[in-house]
Amino acid sequence: MQHDDFMREALQLARDNIEAGGRPFGAVLVKDGEIIARAANSIHLDHDPTAHAELLAIRRAAAVLGMPRLDGCVIYASGHPCPMCLAAMHLCGVEAAYFAYSNDDGEPFGLSTAAVYQQMTQPPQWQALPLRPLRPAGEEGLYARWQERRP
Repeated sequence: MQHDDFMREALQLARDNIEAGGRPFGAVLVKDGEIIARAANSIHLDHDPTAHAELLAIRRAAAVLGMPRLDGCVIYASGHPCPMCLAAMHLCGVEAAYFAYSNDDGEPFGLSTAAVYQQMTQPPQWQALPLRPLRPAGEEGLYARWQERRP
């Protein structure tokens, strides 16, 4: 299979998801030219706001491969990955990501994440979602303990 074939599969997942009452998002995760995981956005089914196609594909691939690192993997997504999905790709080591439809394509339909990207580039004190440090008195050593326990 080639890049276009993987993308066509992601797009078919998205189209099937529309017919099932969901949003137009599908993702295929590939390693060494083989599909490891497929997923469609399932927010409409389980009411989980993080059930994006890319995240579900990442979770499934990690389970199939038996490891949290997805080095050498590539994701094909029907739409531009949101900041949450993009962050997950970075954190698990996805090598590359391709998308068919941009945020500009989705904007007229209320599917753009451009405003979220803009918020995430601001320092914490300027974001609409307050993010403030809070460590209770006497709390210390959490990360040191984790380092001690690591194999």
